[in-house]
Amino acid sequence: MAQRVFVTGGTGFVGKSVVRALLAQGFLVRVLVRPGSEHDLKGFEAIDRVPGDVMKPDGLAPSVEGCSALIHLVGIIEEQRRRGVTFERLHVQATRNMVALARAAGVKRYVQMSALGTRPDARARYHRTKWQAEEAVRASDLDWTIFRPSIIFGRGDAFVSMLARMIKRAPIVPVLGSGRYRLQPIPVEQVAEGFARVLRTPAAGRQTYDVAGPVPVTFVDLLDEIGHALGRTRVRKVHVPLGPVKIMTSALHWLPFYPVSPDQLAMLEEESVGDPSQFFADLGVKPQPLAVGLHRMLGRS
Repeated sequence: MAQRVFVTGGTGFVGKSVVRALLAQGFLVRVLVRPGSEHDLKGFEAIDRVPGDVMKPDGLAPSVEGCSALIHLVGIIEEQRRRGVTFERLHVQATRNMVALARAAGVKRYVQMSALGTRPDARARYHRTKWQAEEAVRASDLDWTIFRPSIIFGRGDAFVSMLARMIKRAPIVPVLGSGRYRLQPIPVEQVAEGFARVLRTPAAGRQTYDVAGPVPVTFVDLLDEIGHALGRTRVRKVHVPLGPVKIMTSALHWLPFYPVSPDQLAMLEEESVGDPSQFFADLGVKPQPLAVGLHRMLGRS
């Protein structure tokens, strides 16, 4: 009999890929859909949809009962404080709500999306609140697994797609600082495959995995790799000193049109690298070179 999995954040970029991977692995999928997000799951006919909100869990337990696992993907990269969209609410409180929901519904298996660089003393509040969310998971009696991804890329992402547009449209691409800070991008399909496989991997219980590409790449080299995937022989760059950008960001980040936050600058400087070898080994996911994933994503752009 097929197992049923309850997914939060299933309407997002990563979430839709996770839903596809779960279906491909033979799971039945039930997705929590926040009112107004129904159109984001257009084309997903073989799933159950449950209206609701991770911040309003009351009454959701009957919809989760009978599920063998709960996958919690909800998170934000940027706050909207005037609307109450904060790291503390959407990372910490939402996770506490979903842990409590899993326990109330009798669901023992729980998988949490976190982030590479998460730790209690991180410079960025994003990472500190992700740590607090992890702590809520670890303190539970659930059979949990935590994934900490680096940059996740694929069609429809927010980061690599934005860089690709800049490379295609602008004669020169701005680079903050030296551009030698490192990232470890991983294709969204591999992340999604990990979420599906972890549910049938008993050894992954109570484990925290770095989820990243096989090798780090500097930001300037990432720009060149994206350029190659787009068929560009050269990506021209101009380096912008970080000092003035930090001052400007501190003063203007609250404006709706300003493109970066102080937290995002801090994360950029800290890098986003880790050791994904256990993720690949335990879950049987085959590491994929960055160039292969970028060519699949952008080669026909």
